[in-house]
Amino acid sequence: MANQFSVSAHWQGGFDEAELQRWAEDLRRRLGAPQVSLGLVFLSPRLSQHAAAVLEVLRVHARIPLLVGCSGASLVAGAEEIEEQPGLALGLYYLPGAELKATHFTQREVEQDGDADFWHQHTGVLPVDTHGWLVFADPFQMDCESWMRQWNEAYPGLPVVGGLASGDPGEQGTELYLNGEVFDDGGVALSVGGEVALASVVSQGCTPIGETWTLTRVERNLIHGIANRRAYDVLADTWNHLSDAEKQKTQGNLFIGLVINEYLDDFHRGDFLIRNLLGADPASGIVAVGAFPRLGQTIQFQRRDAAAATEDMRELLARARRDYAEITIYGGCLCCCNGRGKNLFGESSHDTRMIQRELGPLGLAGFFCNGEIGPVGKRSFLHGYTASLALFVQRPEK
Repeated sequence: MANQFSVSAHWQGGFDEAELQRWAEDLRRRLGAPQVSLGLVFLSPRLSQHAAAVLEVLRVHARIPLLVGCSGASLVAGAEEIEEQPGLALGLYYLPGAELKATHFTQREVEQDGDADFWHQHTGVLPVDTHGWLVFADPFQMDCESWMRQWNEAYPGLPVVGGLASGDPGEQGTELYLNGEVFDDGGVALSVGGEVALASVVSQGCTPIGETWTLTRVERNLIHGIANRRAYDVLADTWNHLSDAEKQKTQGNLFIGLVINEYLDDFHRGDFLIRNLLGADPASGIVAVGAFPRLGQTIQFQRRDAAAATEDMRELLARARRDYAEITIYGGCLCCCNGRGKNLFGESSHDTRMIQRELGPLGLAGFFCNGEIGPVGKRSFLHGYTASLALFVQRPEK
């Protein structure tokens, strides 16, 4: 799948240097652009022992000046989701006028609890120099929540999109790639600046149910009061107002959505951060959630299932198509939860085919994650069960 600015493909075999060389050269020819600005690469676990050699072949024979990526248990290439199959996914992107800079960071740096100046010095990138970040990180040896908090403070209001690397399900180990180097910890971050911006579509796979409410009493992750009523009673009323068919679909699939930007006139998909409902106690009236909501925050209960995820993705992609109708979308990177795909939809390539249908043809590369990264409002978060799509787009004229 390609347009004049991007191309992507899946290499299905093991490590055969001569064949991989020819494949990389052919993919470069298919791009047809005067040069490659960026390569994104994702390797299945079966290729991990050859990762350094693979990176070198791709860099030389696809003529890639900047190559970034990570390991992935399942891969994304074009309109296909290649689940639990060997090989690699490679995307080549021509991004005219882009200013790209990539860096590797580690848990040791996160533990320094660095302020904004620390991260600006480490990356060599100031907020005025970038329009957003594409990030791949290791979920096992790094405190990703602390890193995310620090990054939001260092680059306020700028989108961070990406995912947490995955690998062999039986092992707690992943790989990160930056040019010819292979890392087994930390993260790699790509700054996108110049005449190219980084846009995002973050589909958390939920549809709202019931009304929006205001939190009137909270204690850490415990919600005591909603609209000056016991939180449990509001949750129970929401459930009781569902039809029998809706109750059946919602059973075991109930979540909470927290509005991030309270200054909006209306709240729509993409305005809520979806988090788990951990428990609800009818005696105390308390509802426990997988977040730390704030007093006065607007919430709405949500349902997550295959139908809701399809509806959510369709509406968000349609919005993106309208938003970027007048500017060029050069290509994309999809970071998809390993709980989606066949596990959720009963078929492969659900998300990729929707993306190509609404926004394509696009060179699209990516992988299935142990967690996804994407913005909600002006702040970026770690997500679960999410499809986080990064789009390289022409920077709108001011």
